[in-house]
Amino acid sequence: MTQSPPAPTPEFLQRTFAVNDPEEEEEDYFDYFYDEPGSEPGTLSIEPDAHPSRIVLIDYSPDHAVRKSDLTPNALRPYLGTNTVSWMDIQGLGSEEVLKQVGEIFKLHPLLLEDVVNVPQRAKIEDYHDHVMILAHRVKPNPEEDGFESEQVSFVLGKRYLLTFQEGDITDFDPVRNRIRANQGRVCHEGADYLVYLLLDMLIDEYFPLLEDYEERIEALEDTIIRNPNGQLMEEIYHIRRELLALRRLIWPLRHVMNVLLRDSNTLVSPEVRVYFRDCYDHIIQVLDIIEAYRELASSLMEVYMTSMSNKMNEVMKFLTVISTIFIPLTFIAGVYGMNFENMPELKSPWGYWATWAVMVAIAGGSLIFFWRRGWLSPSYVIKEE
Repeated sequence: MTQSPPAPTPEFLQRTFAVNDPEEEEEDYFDYFYDEPGSEPGTLSIEPDAHPSRIVLIDYSPDHAVRKSDLTPNALRPYLGTNTVSWMDIQGLGSEEVLKQVGEIFKLHPLLLEDVVNVPQRAKIEDYHDHVMILAHRVKPNPEEDGFESEQVSFVLGKRYLLTFQEGDITDFDPVRNRIRANQGRVCHEGADYLVYLLLDMLIDEYFPLLEDYEERIEALEDTIIRNPNGQLMEEIYHIRRELLALRRLIWPLRHVMNVLLRDSNTLVSPEVRVYFRDCYDHIIQVLDIIEAYRELASSLMEVYMTSMSNKMNEVMKFLTVISTIFIPLTFIAGVYGMNFENMPELKSPWGYWATWAVMVAIAGGSLIFFWRRGWLSPSYVIKEE
């Protein structure tokens, strides 16, 4: 028997990267599936709360497009030998029997099915001669809190068909489905390899709006750090850095996937479609550049935070120093006239008390005026509102 990593969140298998629970986050961020030592290769590990598998089929050609839902695995057999392109989308990985039947129908290697079902896996590409497996991860912002959600999507590309395996019962591929049903663009005039390009390109492009959210969070943190630094900001900076590192870990292996699709002479990917994967590769490089830039900004925010806290401490120390400097001569005067000598000249004077007060007030006021003219009473730095 194999064992999966720590139990997934209640909201099915989507991994939520958020800043609320550091212990759960420590597990989720850098967790990949692992096999128990000595377990049999090809063993499927189904999570108890995994969503039941649901099969959605779209069969299309330049002349027609047919969509069918809630099919059984045996209903997919007639579409193996057709001249049309068949896209079989398996939504949910909770039905072991359904997944095994799909594997038998399409002659999927047990290790391939293991990588598809036992999530999460590192993004990769494997060539099985008559079909190619591609593992990738899709991300989207967490609607309830900061962070993001990640889900593994697996592609099995055959000669005239494409199998996709999703962890959850989601409809995020609807833009591509609607394009096929409306016969828009080139998708209906190309093969299954072009469909893989569209889906991978969609997954990669989903990183950009997520990175825009991180840009806004970093800018807001920067303003807060400069204006009102506090202890909680350091923890938030730390979480942002970890989330960006997790994003980089998800998309970095896709560079190798795109390199294989671009350079290997696989007959399942036509030379005409191979050119389109250059666009995916360029987007991956762009995403990685943005992630690295934001990670450097997050690191610099730590330095800004330490500088802001140091400046804040300097302001406090300067204020205390000014107060101490003013009261040092006053304390000296009070100490002198507080001595219990009988022959002090001013003790017998009727104006001695008020004269002493006048001298002390004059010294304090003169010190304040001196400090003000030297600019020691103003803040070291002033943030102007734009």
